[in-house]
Amino acid sequence: MPAAATRPSVTTRVLALLAAFDERTPRLTLSELARAAGLPPSTAHRLLAELTAWGALQRDPEGGYCVGQRLWRLGTLAPVQRELRDIALPAMQDLYEATHENVHIAVRDGLTALYVERIWGRTSVPLVSGAGRPLPLHATGVGKVLLAWADADVREACLARLTPVTRYTVTERGRLLRELAGVRRLGYARTAEEMTLGTCSIAVPVFAVGDPARAVAALGLVTSTVRRDLTRFVPALQVAAATITRGQAARQQTWVG
Repeated sequence: MPAAATRPSVTTRVLALLAAFDERTPRLTLSELARAAGLPPSTAHRLLAELTAWGALQRDPEGGYCVGQRLWRLGTLAPVQRELRDIALPAMQDLYEATHENVHIAVRDGLTALYVERIWGRTSVPLVSGAGRPLPLHATGVGKVLLAWADADVREACLARLTPVTRYTVTERGRLLRELAGVRRLGYARTAEEMTLGTCSIAVPVFAVGDPARAVAALGLVTSTVRRDLTRFVPALQVAAATITRGQAARQQTWVG
C-alpha cells in the first residue's frame, strides 16, 4: 500500500498563514488566508484565533486580519533591523542634511532588496520603499549594487526572472550584465524610472569590515528625474558608506572587548 501523505504540522500551517501577508496584502480576510495557506476555513479560523489571542495578529472592525504589534516587536529584534539601523542612522542623517534627498539603506534578502531604514523630508519625492519592504534587485539602485557584489548563482537566479516594473526597467540579460560590470568598476549604480516613474536613484556599496570585496548593504539616494547630475552625490554617499563600515568595526571591537 502507498505510504500515507505526511500531514503538515501545526507550525507549518501557522507559518503558511503568516506568509500570506506581504506589502501588497497587509490585510486579509479569513477566506483569503485559508485559501493562501491551503487550509480548510475551520482550521484557519481556529489558528487565527490563537494567533490573535497571542498578539501575532489583530482584527479590524470589518473582521479582517493584519499583523499585530507583538509580532512587529519581534521583527524589530532581528539583527539586520536593529544593529545595522543603529549603526547607519547617524551617517544617513548627515547624508540627508547634505543632500535633502531620500536616503535609504538596504540588504539583500534572497532575490530582493530589503529596505532597513529610510530618511526623507517634506520636499522629498514620494517613494514606494519603506522599512521592511522587499523590492526587486534589478530595478533599484541599491538592488543593482547588491546584485553586482552577489555570488554568481544569485546573479544567475535574478537574471532568469527579469520582469518589468515600469517601461524603463532593464529586462535584457546582456544589458543588465554590462550594467553590473560597470557598477563594480565605477563603484556605484544608477537607475532612471526603472522602479517608479518620475524618480531616479544612485547607490553605493557598504562593505564588510576588513573585506572590500563583500558588500553587506547598499546605501542610496532617490530623487526626481529632473536631477541629471546624480554622480555629484557619489562622494557623499561613499563617505557615509565608509562611516557605516567603521561603525560596524567599532561595534565588533566592543563585543570582543
